[in-house]
Amino acid sequence: MDPRYPIGKYEPAPFSNELKEERLADIKFLPGLLEKAIENLDEAQLDTPYREGGWTVKQVVHHVADSHMNALSRLKFTLTEDNPTIMGYDEEAWAKTIDYTIVPINISLTMIHTLHAKVYALFANLSDEDWKRTYVHSHSKKQFDLWFLLGMYAWHGKHHVAHITTLREQKGW
Repeated sequence: MDPRYPIGKYEPAPFSNELKEERLADIKFLPGLLEKAIENLDEAQLDTPYREGGWTVKQVVHHVADSHMNALSRLKFTLTEDNPTIMGYDEEAWAKTIDYTIVPINISLTMIHTLHAKVYALFANLSDEDWKRTYVHSHSKKQFDLWFLLGMYAWHGKHHVAHITTLREQKGW
């Protein structure tokens, strides 16, 4: 198993109502799963990288908040503009900003709860036509639809929870 991808890489799949419900549940329940993953960890554990050369647990939590904040923006731009170009960002550089070190993770957990309530409400209420709305990613220059976006962020949350739970298993925490 590649420790960078404990649940594997994101694999796009064709639209189905069954998969849509599964992915919506992933979005809805991620905040609680992330809270459970970090439950009772002390500062030293929060400052432990999930793998050699990887982010600390604290950085992972802050990253999920920042990444999913971008997901909400991408979703809103795609719903309100015609094929917008959405901005990518340097995740590594963001993970080195001071807030990832000094801001308590409960701030990012609160953010994740709020963001996921909004993201879930938007995705759960898309029309059949809305799912076909597209955006262009500024880094890859590729076009994606909202079905891809839902799948990517449903996977992304589980991916980072698995980083933390795998570390806990390995360390016996």
